[in-house]
Amino acid sequence: MTETETNAYDVVVLGAGPVGENVADRTRAAGLTTAVVESELVGGECSYWACMPSKALLRPVIARADARRVPGLRQSVQGPLDAAAVLAHRDYYTSDWKDDGQVGWLDSIGAALHRGHGRLTGPRTVTVTGPDGGERVLTARHAVAVCTGSRAALPGLPGLDAVKPWTSREATSSHTVPGRLIVIGGGVVATEMATVWQALGSQVTLLVRGKGLLPRMEPFAGELIAEALKEAGADVRTGTSVESVTRENGTVVAVTGTGERIEADEILFATGRAPRTDDIGLESIGLAPGSWLPVDDSLRVSGHDWLYAVGDVNHRALLTHQGKYQARIAGAAIAARATGETLLAEPWGAHAATADHTAVPQVVFTDPEAAAVGLSLAEAEEAGHRVRAVDVDLSTVSGAGLYADGYQGRARMVVDVEDEILRGVTFVGPGVGELIHSATIAVAGQVPVGRLWHAVPSYPTISEVWLRLLEAYRDA
Repeated sequence: MTETETNAYDVVVLGAGPVGENVADRTRAAGLTTAVVESELVGGECSYWACMPSKALLRPVIARADARRVPGLRQSVQGPLDAAAVLAHRDYYTSDWKDDGQVGWLDSIGAALHRGHGRLTGPRTVTVTGPDGGERVLTARHAVAVCTGSRAALPGLPGLDAVKPWTSREATSSHTVPGRLIVIGGGVVATEMATVWQALGSQVTLLVRGKGLLPRMEPFAGELIAEALKEAGADVRTGTSVESVTRENGTVVAVTGTGERIEADEILFATGRAPRTDDIGLESIGLAPGSWLPVDDSLRVSGHDWLYAVGDVNHRALLTHQGKYQARIAGAAIAARATGETLLAEPWGAHAATADHTAVPQVVFTDPEAAAVGLSLAEAEEAGHRVRAVDVDLSTVSGAGLYADGYQGRARMVVDVEDEILRGVTFVGPGVGELIHSATIAVAGQVPVGRLWHAVPSYPTISEVWLRLLEAYRDA
């Protein structure tokens, strides 16, 4: 491609990660011609550097931990993990960082893939610079959807680039196990990667500026995970800032706020995310490059009736599954507007991403797992709801004892005492990730507590915690 070409479509999607793929799937299902622009791998961050590789790394770690809690099995799994096999397992789930399968899927739905860097160059117009430097102009009759996601945000420490720190990408794609690893941060990426690399043989030092881990969850979630990391051998330090980082003869040296020097082979910064909007031409339509893009519940950008921002870029809920949910809503809304159908934009309507506000689920795949949906107690109170928290020790549930000897975990249900519905639910403990969808249904469906008594949990499962929670609420 040596000269500029122009192509017209009904919809142009910037970014071919899970979010962009789902927008394209919905618009193609509605009969709209759709182009997808991708500068890296089709499948995006989740497929190659986040969800899939991290969970592939974590699965053997969690399986071994669970097996060590089962009588008759624990003696067989006392040795170290086979790091090479674990990393190969990770490589399999990333398709060795090749996107042929994902490209084939786009082809199967009839979406047109344009490889290269896409930039907005005016209303409804995207110019794609291909790998050979040639340009292709794509115009959209109805909508452009920005689905470019987010990237790791690094702090402004002097000389950090020269240190070549790990971000989430390096942490999930490394082919070697560092002997010593410093992890900076206390969120999901930090706790999950500390769990992985400690189990694979690294000596992990986790440095957290705040008071505890997982600050957006109930406090007990971070407390239980911190205890488990320490028991596994990690050095977990809260209230610790990093003032400088250097690399001396291959060794990373981090200096804390107290002047202590901590040495390691690698250092991972898991200190937040920034939108990938700095070089997509936002200035051509009056928006600030590098900014998050505020949207309404149909995912349309404020002040631009043709522009949608879906997934991480709108900063509503930086989770793959939530971005895919938004994509289904956005794709349906684009199609409805394009065909003149009535927009169902009321809360919980077909064209409103209502769950972003009240029913966002998340699982942290550490040992123990932490899973939550909706509002924490503090968030519910801050939002002005009259609520009561009900806590249950998960070890009191028969299914938990069968799941693992010495099971440790906790559950919390945040109940709106006026409406008698659940505002939020949190579980912490082995295997609780598979519990969270039941809580998501209860929260999103605004199921009354009285009706939940009729949702009978099977015996003996960990799901009996629902009965224990209801009993605790009744008896309080």
